[in-house]
This record gives sequence, structure tokens and C-alpha cells, in this order.
Amino acid sequence: MSLAAEPANLPDAPIITAADPAEFAYTVFHDRHPRLFERVRNALPYGPAQLDALRRLEDETLTGTLQSLDPRAEQAAAGDYAAWTEWGAPYFGRGLRWTDVPFLWSESYFYRRILSATGYFAGPWCGVDPFGPMKADSLAGAAVDKELAAYSALEQMTAADRDSALLAACLSGNQADLGFQLIAGEPVGVSLLVDDNAAIWAYLNERKPGRVNLVADNAAEELLPDLLLIEHLITTGRATEATVFLKPRPYYVSDAMTQDAVALLRRLVAASGLVSDAGRRLWQYCSAGRLAFEAPDYFCAPLGFQDFPREFAAAIGSATLTFVKGDLNYRRLVGDRLWPVTTPFADLTAYLPGPVAALRTCKSDVAVGLTEQAAAALDAASPGWRFAGKHAVIQFTGVRP
Repeated sequence: MSLAAEPANLPDAPIITAADPAEFAYTVFHDRHPRLFERVRNALPYGPAQLDALRRLEDETLTGTLQSLDPRAEQAAAGDYAAWTEWGAPYFGRGLRWTDVPFLWSESYFYRRILSATGYFAGPWCGVDPFGPMKADSLAGAAVDKELAAYSALEQMTAADRDSALLAACLSGNQADLGFQLIAGEPVGVSLLVDDNAAIWAYLNERKPGRVNLVADNAAEELLPDLLLIEHLITTGRATEATVFLKPRPYYVSDAMTQDAVALLRRLVAASGLVSDAGRRLWQYCSAGRLAFEAPDYFCAPLGFQDFPREFAAAIGSATLTFVKGDLNYRRLVGDRLWPVTTPFADLTAYLPGPVAALRTCKSDVAVGLTEQAAAALDAASPGWRFAGKHAVIQFTGVRP
């Protein structure tokens, strides 16, 4: 299923785990997840069975060993039991703790187990998003109101400034991660470490328009500028059509599913002025087949993009440009490893057959495409810069040779 072998010139880099209490990944399991369990238990009127399952899962992740899915219970109803048995074969039944296995794998499995615990796949709670109330509050909140009001200011900008502002809004929106906010609080402004904004627009302006992809991250206030960027690209003739890749089921607290995109479109259409106009155009683009939402199962798999099915590579290879949003997708894109910071972004994404633009707020240990001097200065001034959510990158590969 792998797209391509890793380039031979890549440095050896350890896979990130959550085993070291001094590292960020450990705090996700021991600080963020306990707060998340509390939020999930209180978000919906779950019964004793769901509440007990959540408590047992919390105990397992904190002090127990990694358990496989139970084929006799409702977990198999999702149709992914065989896949998880294969993905977990190196880890299940070996007495490993959750923090002993690759962090990208364990986080994905954690959210799969949350769905099992809340009865998402069978019974009266089937199909009920355990993170739905949090996402609904976010969509109805002041942050979205502020974004909608700010959109009207684009009318007063030059065309070039409008382009840059929309891309910057997509990046700022990436701070709108409900899981991250459990420990980091409300978003603050970000400092760009790499800014390929101008190169992205120069590339789009020079190319014959075609389809663009957007690999979405979070719902509500992050997805809002993402969809407005897509509307802008199609309306200004930089793109003929667009595909937005979403999650097929609840994942990583606030990750966007199709139902979240629909709720956001309804919010845009119901607004006034320029926002409503943009929302109606997006709706029309959907009706005309120029905007499509895709939610493949592999987007909830514990895999990097390099191990995604070949149809994903085909979608990238046939597109003018693929925007990759967010920290999780960035880790999937370049590999969830402790790469030397000077490792070129283009080298780590060379397995993909088309150009990609990553819009990522730094919320984990992965960092590439920087200079040693820049990283040393950041380490000295702000030791937690890699995962504090206060720094960001806009990185672009351009056309492959």
C-alpha cells in the first residue's frame, strides 16, 4: 500500500513515542487526555455502560497495557476490526504501555477506542459524535463571529492583499484545535518560521487552473477560512474545481467531518453581506460538482501519507496544488520523527507526485525546513516552541521535476 520508498538521502531519525515524561507526547496522555475524558463524560447524557467504558479506557491509557479491540463486542461493527488487528499486530499482546508505541499510532488508536467506549458503532448511541457538543459550541461561538465580521474587510483590500489575507486566515485558524485548547487555552497570534505565501500565489497565478485539494483539519473556526479560500480560488479562476478531504468519523476532538462542513456552509449562507454571498457560491459549486467533499476511511488510520492507498497519491498527482492543513496532517506528511531541523521539507515530501503547501501551527515535536541558527534561537528563547502553538510554517514544494 506504500506510495514510494523513502529517499536514500534522508537522515536516520527516531520515531516519536510518549515514553519520556520530559517530552511533549507524554503530556498528551497524562495532561490533555484526562481533561478530554472529563469533557466527553459531561458533554452528553451517557448511561452507566458508556461512562464505565470511558473510565476503564482512561485507566488503561494511564496505568495499564495496550489492549486490542474485542471481536465479540460492538467494536467490530465499524468494519475496521481486521484493519486494526493488522495495524496493531506489532504491539497487541506484548505487555506494552500506550506510551511505548509510536505516538501517531497511539493517538489514532486512542480516538478509535473513544468511539468504542461511547457506543458510536452500535446501539442507541450509534452515530452520535462524542465531540459534537464541543464542535457545536465552537461553531456558534465568538471566534466564528469575529471571523465572519473580518471577512467583510477583504472588500477594501487590493487583490494581492486579499490573497495573502485569506491564506493567513487559514493558518491562524489552525490554532482552533479543541484538543489543543484543553491545555493551551484560547488561541493567540502566531509567529511564522517559514513563509512561502508569495511563492504559493506566484505558482497559482502562473499555472493553468485545475483542481485543487485541501486536506482539512479542524471544524468550525478553522474550516471556515479553509472553505472561503476554496471559494476564492474558484471564483477568481485560480481553480476550476476543488476536493476537500474530511474525516469519515469523529477524530482528534475537533477534526472536521462532512456533517461539520455542512453545518458551516449553513452558517455562512445564513450570514449577511459578503459572507452570505460566498456561502451561496460554495453551495452552488457543490451542486455543480465543482466542490466535492471526500471522507475516505484511511483518514482515520494510524498511518502517514506515505502509507495511504494509491488513490490518495493519484488525487495529489492530478491536482494543481494540494493544501495540507494542521499539525496531525503535517506529521503524516513529513513523518512523525525527530528529524534534524535542517531536513528539507521538499525531501520529506518527495514521495508525493504533485506540489503540496503545508499550513501548520506547531503543536508537536516535529520541525523541519529550518536553519540551525533559527532553531537554536528558538530553543534559547522559548524551549517549548515546537508544541506551544505560537509558531507556524507555510511550506511549499512547487512542481516536482
